[in-house]
Amino acid sequence: MMAAEVLAVTLLLLLASSCRISYKLNGAALDYTVYKTVRIDNFPIRAALVYPPLQQTFENKLLDYVQRNTRLQTTDGNSDLVMEGEITGYSLSPQAVNEDAYASKTRLTITVRVRYTDSKKDGNDIDQTFSAYRDFDSSQMLTEVQDQLCEEISDELVIQIFNATLGNW
Repeated sequence: MMAAEVLAVTLLLLLASSCRISYKLNGAALDYTVYKTVRIDNFPIRAALVYPPLQQTFENKLLDYVQRNTRLQTTDGNSDLVMEGEITGYSLSPQAVNEDAYASKTRLTITVRVRYTDSKKDGNDIDQTFSAYRDFDSSQMLTEVQDQLCEEISDELVIQIFNATLGNW
């Protein structure tokens, strides 16, 4: 009986050690034996309404997110993957209208066009537009909330872009 138990435990250990469960919490779906480098170009503002700090905020957040969630080396020259594009929209629109016919909420929407090029595998290229927004109380001036809203919207856009490109969802 003792030998059977030892054999059963040994088989379970062998079975457990031969199975490997692999998952990534950050969503990156890259083969690092193939992909080593990424180039993230500037994203100039091409919107009718311009808030100059937005470009730097967005670019820094995108670069930081890619560096924190992948093992890719960023480069300015030739690379395996390229992200480029422009900020194509920065707009305000009234949202909730109250009984006196004035908007009680205003929506700030930011739109970014991204061109993602995969030099290693055909069919992985993307040319897509991403958009995100935040509402704020119309009693506040845009200048009071603009920096915070741009930070929050940029965070959301970066996650959308990462999931559609490097996350390969």
